[in-house]
Amino acid sequence: MVEDRLSPRFQLALGYALRAHSGHTRPGTGVPYFAHLAGVMSLVLEAGGDEEQAVAALLHDVVEDRGGPERLEEIRERFGERVARIVAGCTQGSGEGEDAWDERRERYVESLPEKEEDVLLVSAADKLHNARAMLRDVRRVGDDLFDRFGAPKEDVLDYYRGLRDGFRASALEGWIVEELARTVDELLEEAGSAEGAAGVSAETPGDG
Repeated sequence: MVEDRLSPRFQLALGYALRAHSGHTRPGTGVPYFAHLAGVMSLVLEAGGDEEQAVAALLHDVVEDRGGPERLEEIRERFGERVARIVAGCTQGSGEGEDAWDERRERYVESLPEKEEDVLLVSAADKLHNARAMLRDVRRVGDDLFDRFGAPKEDVLDYYRGLRDGFRASALEGWIVEELARTVDELLEEAGSAEGAAGVSAETPGDG
């Protein structure tokens, strides 16, 4: 049973994530940010991730959104080197100027082939949860969805095209890669960019 795999350290991570993201909401929704963290954690466990990956899923946005490098050192001290390494691998860094959004995300996509599988699983779960939320909202509010991003609509969609292709070219295998690809294809179609969805109809591999 899942409960047998999760130790008191996991409960500490739950509390840490709740405190770190206190008052933090999903952009444009008012939904507590913890809903995203819990969703990513759930996907990691469903895809066969272990406790340290589940802890990293809960903490994956703390460095980027709630404290910077000091947070990463705190995570290393409290939860260990591997959790800190996974969180660092999921962090897109920071940038300045009008090209910062594109630059950070381009660097992140380009780094996917170099990332280790334990990092890739948490990152794929993060991107899948985001893509599912975007797909739901673009069906509900249309292009108004993209007002939440600090980038034009096509730049956001290009980023998700890159993620789709990057994860397929990475070391990560299993259903979560194909689920991300399918969700991105649906997002591109719903957003009026079906031309970006060509050539991704490969069969889904087995769970793993």
